[in-house]
Amino acid sequence: MAGVAEAERALDLITVGRAGVDLYGQQIGGRLEDMASFAKYIGGSPTNTAVGAARLGLKAGLLTRVGADHMGRFIREELVREGVDVAGVATDPERLTALVILGIRNPVDFPLIFYRENCADMALCEDDVDPAFVRSAGAVLINGTHLSRPGVLAASLKAARIMKESGGRVVFDIDYRPVLWGLAARDNGEDRFVANDYVTNELQQVLALCDLIVGTEEELHILGGTTDTLAAMRAVRARSEALIVCKRGPLGCVAFSGAIGEDWAGGIVGRGFPIEVFNVLGAGDAFMAGFLRGWLRGEPVDRCCTFANACGAIVVSRHGCAPAEPSWQELQLFLDRQDWPYRLRESAMLEQIHWSSNRHPEYDALTVLAIDHRSQFRDLVSSLGTDNLDRVPAFKNLAMQAIDRVSGGSSERFGILADGHFGMRALEAAAGTGLWIGRPIELPGSCPLEFEGGADVAATLAEWPADHIVKCLAFYHPDDPEDLRARQDRQLLRLFDACRKTGHELLLEVIASKNGPIAQDTIARVISHVYDLGIYPDWWKLEPDANVVTWGEIERVIEARDPQCRGVVLLGLSAPTDELLASFASTAGAPIVKGFAVGRTIWQEPASQWLKGEIDDSQAIELLAANFRVLVDGWQAARAGKVAA
Repeated sequence: MAGVAEAERALDLITVGRAGVDLYGQQIGGRLEDMASFAKYIGGSPTNTAVGAARLGLKAGLLTRVGADHMGRFIREELVREGVDVAGVATDPERLTALVILGIRNPVDFPLIFYRENCADMALCEDDVDPAFVRSAGAVLINGTHLSRPGVLAASLKAARIMKESGGRVVFDIDYRPVLWGLAARDNGEDRFVANDYVTNELQQVLALCDLIVGTEEELHILGGTTDTLAAMRAVRARSEALIVCKRGPLGCVAFSGAIGEDWAGGIVGRGFPIEVFNVLGAGDAFMAGFLRGWLRGEPVDRCCTFANACGAIVVSRHGCAPAEPSWQELQLFLDRQDWPYRLRESAMLEQIHWSSNRHPEYDALTVLAIDHRSQFRDLVSSLGTDNLDRVPAFKNLAMQAIDRVSGGSSERFGILADGHFGMRALEAAAGTGLWIGRPIELPGSCPLEFEGGADVAATLAEWPADHIVKCLAFYHPDDPEDLRARQDRQLLRLFDACRKTGHELLLEVIASKNGPIAQDTIARVISHVYDLGIYPDWWKLEPDANVVTWGEIERVIEARDPQCRGVVLLGLSAPTDELLASFASTAGAPIVKGFAVGRTIWQEPASQWLKGEIDDSQAIELLAANFRVLVDGWQAARAGKVAA
């Protein structure tokens, strides 16, 4: 590769074009008119491709505009979480972020409406194209739909020319949407083909710059100016030496690097995968991401086709576009086996890998101030002989300021665990801070396990913000009576299913010591049983234990059953500070343990003094912060000592 050496480039790929928000109807099999609720995802073909490429291990960036609005900030934050470089994402103060409303009516009809009148990304212009940013990548992807506006066409051509001059490669995703060229009724966003000579001429302006061209047969029809697919590709070949890849749905794809004859025999055929079509929207973007994962890494074309077809097959089985795209680990698992169910989304194994390998952010340490206690605060107020229960929410809100004081304003590695009753103001204050936020779902002290909010736990969780981690305390011992274990198992299964359906992470807190004697393998047996049920908590919250053999057993089970588990945090059980610090010293050497989520050891005394009126807010915050800081420092010192050893 001439110009900038490939090894010196910071990015593998920059995609140029649409960035919007997809509002996906959550009711399947009906009209868009009858859908009552919608899931919110980032969208737009180049945005989806950038996310898909990043999930597959490429270093991807995006060049676009978003509005200075809530949806624009959502897009930027999601891209950052996905590992996509946002240096090229400009904020447009004059225009709103684009929206798309989509539905899944049946396997062939997917109604969608584009809300893109004078939207931010359609205002992309040449001045938005920073030559240094473009040169930082090995390839740039331009998008056909976006060429429908003169300013975006000029910006795309500028980016492509800069890339070619720097020795990089240009990818063209034809991505034809007639409605965005004014060729279909506004309520007919799903229409994929309307012949039009003007569109053909506009699209053909980029062909001489291209190294790779990808499209469906219909997209190649508009690019080549004829509805004969092979003739259309020959017309494209007359204007470009690029590798041409034709997507053929369940038939897979065919790639042509040279001359195109009178039949398909001259192409490299990429096999398709027999997967039930649930939702075609976004499959093409996943296909592109998969192909680029191979092509930009120098894989043979047939291998690139396999990656592409597999990614497309995975996405057609799921709801959504960008969130449905596979990780590299997930793709490898999919390709390693041939026994996947036709209804791929029903594979618990693949869905677990999809969930666990696409979580963000990663945590190497986590220290949490837990104030989710409800019955304990009621008991405290009662023991003080006061009538101050209505003041508890204000005290819990002080915890946020204590965390901020200890963290120095940095949310990394810090969290809060608060309830939605007394702690709702604290939860609201934590929103948008970047703190890890946990929230309890269990009725305090319930055994068998019961949930707050009513019989339908999924309906309860549907009202929670997506970044709230669901914390559930289960008093559970492996030697509990069989009927008790069965009832608790059913509740845990309901909760796990609800968490996955609503997109919430699950922290499972296990306290076994209240139900029976504790041996070295007691907690490991509980954890193993939970995995046997098909439940994969994102986090575990466990009792402290000074026995290194106990932690060895716990770590062995988690590593064997769920190696991508986020980890374990220690609970406190109201233990004295010195006792907790001693437990830190004995557990810090276990890599699976990330930190702690401790409550009463920190807040019990400050809360008592504050509720009695002996200290004011500032003094309460200082005491909370001091107690929390002792544990944070103690954990960090214990972990540092083990690492140094």
